[in-house]
Amino acid sequence: MIVLGIETSCDETAAAIVTGDRAVLSDLVLSQLEIHRPFGGVVPEIAARAHLEHLDSLIGRAVTAAGVGFHDLDAIAATAGPGLIGGLIVGVTMAKAIACVHDLPFIAVNHLEGHALSANLAEIVSFPYLLLLVSGGHCQLLIVEDVGRYRRLGGTLDDAIGEAFDKTAKLLGLSYPGGPAVERAAARGDVGRFTLPRPMVGRPGCDFSFSGLKTAVARAVETLPAGPLADRDVADLAAGFQAAAADVVDDRTANAIAAFKRSHPSGESLVVAGGVAANQVLRTRLKALAARNDLRFIAPPPRLCTDNAAMIAWVGIERLRRGLVDGMDFAARPRWPLESMGAP
Repeated sequence: MIVLGIETSCDETAAAIVTGDRAVLSDLVLSQLEIHRPFGGVVPEIAARAHLEHLDSLIGRAVTAAGVGFHDLDAIAATAGPGLIGGLIVGVTMAKAIACVHDLPFIAVNHLEGHALSANLAEIVSFPYLLLLVSGGHCQLLIVEDVGRYRRLGGTLDDAIGEAFDKTAKLLGLSYPGGPAVERAAARGDVGRFTLPRPMVGRPGCDFSFSGLKTAVARAVETLPAGPLADRDVADLAAGFQAAAADVVDDRTANAIAAFKRSHPSGESLVVAGGVAANQVLRTRLKALAARNDLRFIAPPPRLCTDNAAMIAWVGIERLRRGLVDGMDFAARPRWPLESMGAP
């Protein structure tokens, strides 16, 4: 089984070819970081135009690099949501066109399901498992019962954790994207210099909140001398923010583990996925949390944490195995909650 995956949900144009035995034959990602950097964030119209300009040639390169032809493919899978609607339309339209021309099944993939199942590309993960999905636009705790079967335990009430990292980076004058920049600055900072809140910590449930933490960083910046921040101030604030965010995630995930064990006592794994899963401080905290609760800790390799098409192709394979293909009338959707997908 060989599937072409296409990813255009945000600011990465990506194409990959993956086999049913987890071999990634090609995995190409064209970053748009440089064209969005002057704006300090993703501009949807610019992103869509870049996808339109580069996707065709990127798919051609992916097919060539994989050493296969379109006649060797079993299906075309493309991210159909959630995401920026302009980019989604580009990817879905391209996938449908290839599927029509080569008489192949078309599979509309939920981008979040790509992250949810991405760990399976690196190793076999048995269902059910607890998933912490942390990215620029999402922060959720879910029980993954099977492909297409997700039970949400909690999510963010305001900002996603990745968005909070980006906004904090902007407040500190750090580069875009903010997550890696904050992590680098925090490595040389004093976590105890600034007193920052831990929203929701100690409360029942599995919901998150990061807006108050972001606001506290802004207020801390206001107490410092006017003008560009000193390197020490930036490092200390970055360290304090990162430590607070990690405390929040640790506390909320601990509650989710308790709920997971009550409902699925046979569950063995805690999986963390999404772009923020590349943060090493967060990984270390979650690995220790899993160990304390006798769970296997699984995180995809960093290249599979950020947006990529290999995970989309893998979802295509998993859904194709179950006979879950989509019609040519499937429309891209900017919102598509993972838990609303329904059982296969």
